[in-house]
Amino acid sequence: MPTSTKRTTPAAAKRAPKKSAEPGPKPFLRFHHSQELRVKTLEVLEAVEGAEKATVHSGQLTELVLELTDCGMDQYFLQSLKATKANFVVQQSAALGLSGVQKVMGTVIRNIIGRMDDRQLLSVCDSIRKFMA
Repeated sequence: MPTSTKRTTPAAAKRAPKKSAEPGPKPFLRFHHSQELRVKTLEVLEAVEGAEKATVHSGQLTELVLELTDCGMDQYFLQSLKATKANFVVQQSAALGLSGVQKVMGTVIRNIIGRMDDRQLLSVCDSIRKFMA
């Protein structure tokens, strides 16, 4: 019985090659946000970093982290669904699911940031600044 010399290729190999940027020393992802959120971010970071006791501003930093998280999740996930023209029910289901996740995350983030000391809060600010670079 004759055997075929044709080899099957995985589905991923059949896809068109993806454009890729030259990798840096460490990979990262960024998202776009509004100018208003950028101004707010810089104001909160400056307030925390310039304070004698950073913990005085932990509430502001918490709200900023939550707002940045919401913005990033919206851009990475919900906007992608809209771009693919997913049907309305799928979009609404995703939005509802993310809303639930954000509520749970919000509670956790508030508890964690609320218990941080000055050094830890400054470290969070440093990380946010690095993400902005």
